[in-house]
Amino acid sequence: MTLLERHLGRVFPESNEDLTRRARGMFASYGRYWAEVFWIQPRRKAEFVATARVDGLDNLLTAGASGRGVVIALPHLGNWEAAGAKAEDLGIPVLAVAESLPNPLITEWFIDVRNQMGIEVVLTGRGHPRTTPALIERIRSGGAVALLADRDLTGRGIEVEFFGERTTIPAGPVTLAERTGAVLLPVGCYFLPGPGHLFVVHPPLELPENGTTEERVAEGAQLLAGVLEDIIREAPEQWHLFQPNWPSDREA
Repeated sequence: MTLLERHLGRVFPESNEDLTRRARGMFASYGRYWAEVFWIQPRRKAEFVATARVDGLDNLLTAGASGRGVVIALPHLGNWEAAGAKAEDLGIPVLAVAESLPNPLITEWFIDVRNQMGIEVVLTGRGHPRTTPALIERIRSGGAVALLADRDLTGRGIEVEFFGERTTIPAGPVTLAERTGAVLLPVGCYFLPGPGHLFVVHPPLELPENGTTEERVAEGAQLLAGVLEDIIREAPEQWHLFQPNWPSDREA
């Protein structure tokens, strides 16, 4: 609970919000996420899609029709995997990255769940050297790649200021867009009250054109971090960030 209150304190740095209440809301939201993961079956997929709506749909359809490929950048918010089912229904199936876990049975289960959502999966981690080539191939064929962008699992991400404190975020979304010329779309996924989901597709993130590649990627990552902040502020109780995410978290 203390860790979640630290995260929420960054979202509300000057507020007298009841952070403990909001932190309990994060646990409730994460419980709903897992309930939906276990509930979804192929025979229920149509219902799942029918109760979802998309704001900013033109941003997604225009990006999909551009032929440049699309990189969708999302935070761990709401049920981000449900967005895959909606994207498939709209004719834009996505390729996502999943971590190769020590237990291969659990890995296969996660892949199966995401496949049921309409998400194709490429594994990352030791023994999977073709992760990046697979993503680039999908983008260059005009397809879409979805990447979680708010938590740096590798420790090799890009340093940014995120909610007022320096940390790192994954390099993948901005690096892929910079390398391939793909459209970079930040997206927020939210639970609606009762059944259903809301997916908010933000306008394409315009990456810098000047400077070295490293400078452009660093500046682009900071721009993305700013949009992620806006997305998360809309429903911080639905932010499923249950790990230390800033250096000071680890120190504490």
